[in-house]
Amino acid sequence: MNKSDIIAEVAKVTCAAQEAKDAVEEFVNTVKNALERGERVTISDFGSFSVVVRKAKKGRNPATGEEMVIPPKKKVKFTPSPKLNDRLY
Repeated sequence: MNKSDIIAEVAKVTCAAQEAKDAVEEFVNTVKNALERGERVTISDFGSFSVVVRKAKKGRNPATGEEMVIPPKKKVKFTPSPKLNDRLY
C-alpha cells in the first residue's frame, strides 16, 4: 500500500479526494517535522516513531578491502503498539 492507496481509502470513508489528499499530506508533514526536531511521535493503538543514532562502526571498503570508519547516522525507528503487535503475530 502506498500513499495514493491510503488517500483513496481515506476518501472512501470521510470526504472528497482532494480533502483526503490534503489531510494525509498534512499528517505526513507533521510527523516529518516532529522527527526532525527529535520528538517522539506516538499514535495510540498503532505505534511510535522516534529518531535513534547509530554509533560509528568499523567496516571494510568492498572494492579495496581497506578498513574504514562508518560514521554515526540518524535513523527513524518504528515500534508497534502491543495491540498492533497482537494483530500481526
